[in-house]
Amino acid sequence: MKRNVFYLTGFMASGKSTIGPILANSLGWTFFDIDKEIIKKEGMKITEIFKLKGEDYFRTVENELLQLLSKKQNVIIALGGGTVTSEFNREIIKSTGLMIYLKSSPEVAFKRLKFKRDRPALLFEEDELPTEEKFIKRINLLLEQRKEFYEQADYIINTDSLPVGKTVDKIVRIIENYLV
Repeated sequence: MKRNVFYLTGFMASGKSTIGPILANSLGWTFFDIDKEIIKKEGMKITEIFKLKGEDYFRTVENELLQLLSKKQNVIIALGGGTVTSEFNREIIKSTGLMIYLKSSPEVAFKRLKFKRDRPALLFEEDELPTEEKFIKRINLLLEQRKEFYEQADYIINTDSLPVGKTVDKIVRIIENYLV
């Protein structure tokens, strides 16, 4: 049974954490950001969790939270960039709601991420500041690994040149049409 649960997926900096709360507010629903919920639960940054407890531990906590949040009603859930790579997580998502892929190009992702140091997948050795070329190469590699999972979404919206407000409006229309 669907519970009016809508999942936002996409690569890092595609707009999930920005669009999600605005979207939820527009609908009068509740917003959850899986990564922020993990940080709150664990009491440490994601980079620290990866460093101290490992990615497997992080993915276990992520899955537990997804299971819990997927049981709620009238929610928008921003998934972590790698959440959909787990088949178990995809099954939860498909059986409880609709997934919307906020798609962004590697170049736009680079512009939004170039000064961020809180993404484990984008940390470079010895905290080096990578060249744009090296950074985009890493983004491309990760996107290529996750593309097939992102593209399993029920809807795909390119966020590269679409303002936040227009993206929210577009998603609200999708949700309203779905709920009719």
